[in-house]
Amino acid sequence: MKKLLNSLLLFPALVIVFTVDVNAQTKKPVAKKTTTKSKKTTPAKANTAPVQVADAALMAPPPAADTAKPAAPAVPVKDPFAFDSVKVSLRNDASIERNLVKARTPLAYENIREDDAWYRHKVWREIDIREKMNLPFRYKAEEDNGNQRFINILLRAVKNADVTAFDANVDDRFTTPLPIAKVGELITGRCDSVQVIDWSKDPDGTKGIFKDSLVCRDFNPDDIIKYRVKEEWVFDKESSRLYVRILGLAPMKTYLDEAGNLLGESPIFWIYYPDLRATLAKYDVYNTKNFGGKMSWEELFETRYFDSKIVKSTIDNPYDLFIKQYVKDNILQLLEGENIKNKIFNFEQDLWSY
Repeated sequence: MKKLLNSLLLFPALVIVFTVDVNAQTKKPVAKKTTTKSKKTTPAKANTAPVQVADAALMAPPPAADTAKPAAPAVPVKDPFAFDSVKVSLRNDASIERNLVKARTPLAYENIREDDAWYRHKVWREIDIREKMNLPFRYKAEEDNGNQRFINILLRAVKNADVTAFDANVDDRFTTPLPIAKVGELITGRCDSVQVIDWSKDPDGTKGIFKDSLVCRDFNPDDIIKYRVKEEWVFDKESSRLYVRILGLAPMKTYLDEAGNLLGESPIFWIYYPDLRATLAKYDVYNTKNFGGKMSWEELFETRYFDSKIVKSTIDNPYDLFIKQYVKDNILQLLEGENIKNKIFNFEQDLWSY
C-alpha cells in the first residue's frame, strides 16, 4: 500500500518535469531563430552605413562624358599576296615521286678564320632578267609549291616568315626589319581615295553626287625585271683560295612617269641570303634543254650561273659611290664594272708564279 502511494505521488512529478522539458525544447529553436535573425540584420545595418560614407568620401569625381565621334570601321584591305594563290594537284602531276626536292638542304659553308681572310672586297651587282641567260628568273609555270617566278619564291618566303625582309630605304646592312604588311604595301603601293559618281543616289549622273572610293593596285610580278646582289670576295691564305659569298638579295622596282619614261630604280627590300638558302634549295630552276635535269636556285647562285653587271664596289671607292654617280655614260659604266672584275681576278693570278 505504501509503494502504491509513492508511485501515485511520483507520477505527477514526472509529468511536470516532462512538460517543462518539452516546452524548453520547443522554445529553443524559436529563440535561436530570432537570435540569428538579429545577428544578420543588426550588424548589417551598423556596417553598411559607415562603409557607404567612406566610399562616398573616397570616390573620385565621375569622368567627363566622351564626346568624341566613334572611330570609323576599318576598311578591308585586299591581300597584297593574293596573286600567288595556286591550287594543289589532287593527283601526282608527274611520272615520278619527287620527294628529294622536299628533303633537300644546302651544304654548310666552309669556315674562314678572320686571321686568314687578308684580302676582302664587297661588290654590288645587278641581274637583268630580260637577258637570255637570266630567263629562268621569269619562268611563269605553276606547280604544287606555287608559281615558279623568282620574285614569287622570294615573296612566298617572306609571307610564310621563312626569312626576314629588311628596309632598303635605311641601308643594305640588314638593320631594320620590315613587317609583312609593310612589304605588301611596298610591292603594291598604298590605296588611293578617288571621287566617283554615287549611282545609288544619282542614277543618271546629272545631279553631280559623288562619293569616296578606294582604288588599290594589284601587284604584277612581271614588273620586277632586276635584282641587286650584294657579295663579298675573300681570299683565304690557309687554303690559298679566293671565295665569293653572297650576302643579300634585293628585288628592284622600276619607276615610270605617265608617258612611260624611266624615272629610276631602287631596291624594294633586302633579304639576307644565308637565311634564304634553305628555301632556295627546295625550288628548281627551269632548264630549257632538259626538264628533268634541273638544278636548285641555291645551286644556281653558288655556281654563279647567272649574268650580271657590277654597279658598285669597295675597290678604289673612298666616297662609297655607285658607278653611275661618277661615270655618266652607260657604256663606260659597263667598262668600269669589267675593270673592277679584272682587278679582283688579277689579284689572285698575281699570287702565283708560273
